[in-house]
Amino acid sequence: MRSIETSVTFPLSSVKPLEGLLAYRAYCLDATRRAVGQGGRRRDYSPVNGVRLEPFGTVEGFEYLRDPENGSVFLAELPDSKVWAKLLRQVVRFRHSPEAFHAELVQSRTDHVYAPKLEWIQETLRLQQMPHPRILEIMTAPSRLTPLLVESRSFADVLPIEEMAVAHPIDSRPDRVVPAQAAVLLESLDRVDDPEALLRGVAQRLEPGGLLFVTALVAFGFDMAILGVQNRYLYPPDRVNCFSVQGLERLIRRLGFVPLEVSTPGVLDVGIVRAHLEYDPTVSLSRFEWQIVQADDEAREAFQTFLQQQGLSSFARIVARRQA
Repeated sequence: MRSIETSVTFPLSSVKPLEGLLAYRAYCLDATRRAVGQGGRRRDYSPVNGVRLEPFGTVEGFEYLRDPENGSVFLAELPDSKVWAKLLRQVVRFRHSPEAFHAELVQSRTDHVYAPKLEWIQETLRLQQMPHPRILEIMTAPSRLTPLLVESRSFADVLPIEEMAVAHPIDSRPDRVVPAQAAVLLESLDRVDDPEALLRGVAQRLEPGGLLFVTALVAFGFDMAILGVQNRYLYPPDRVNCFSVQGLERLIRRLGFVPLEVSTPGVLDVGIVRAHLEYDPTVSLSRFEWQIVQADDEAREAFQTFLQQQGLSSFARIVARRQA
């Protein structure tokens, strides 16, 4: 199985600065409170393996629970799926509005976030000898990746479809679905209300042997391990599921996929902890953690490379093949 590292680096401020995130995060939290306030369901069992979840902590009044077997973390209370779908569309529209920090970083995020993901997809397809496949983009519109996929001319067809429509289809008959050869889910498993249903729906839309591309933030990454529920990048609805790498791989296997690549090529773990410390100097760090965060650039970059190599970064990337 492949494991990929990256030597490309960029500052946290160029893609998701903590100070800029706070207003967007507050909007997300308020919108989620209204959605959850309409009633719904409670998740007491892990979508990975069905084991009973244990307390993890609260984020701005939202209860998160933890899978004791693999460390994945899940929001406990969820509204009806139609309410959740509406919430995701509302949040995405705000994310792309002038009021959110994303609007000021469109080109930077394209260069540092979306273009590298497109290159990863293209290179994997080349290695797997899959020229010009039909590709599904599982997302909530609008997506910054869609135009890059189309403009690359690497695909016979680009088929955007909303993640909640895949997880909760109106018509789930397989004969109504034209299969694709690849599907990409950028953080979709982080925010969908039923990750198991989402992967099952994707599998129905992929040909046997088709490739699944997944990116996700993970619960055992360096910054999550240190900050826990104090991590301001953990909030609903964007982070309603925070899988560990082990949990993510196990779920993908259980839904009929065989992993070909499992990597944690993140570059922002140390930067995220540093940003939290600058924002709130009372953040508690061990002496070793303090030494890492306050080290010079060369030492921090070397430590980030170690996190990548050992599967300990907070950003995961997976390629899997759908079984016949």
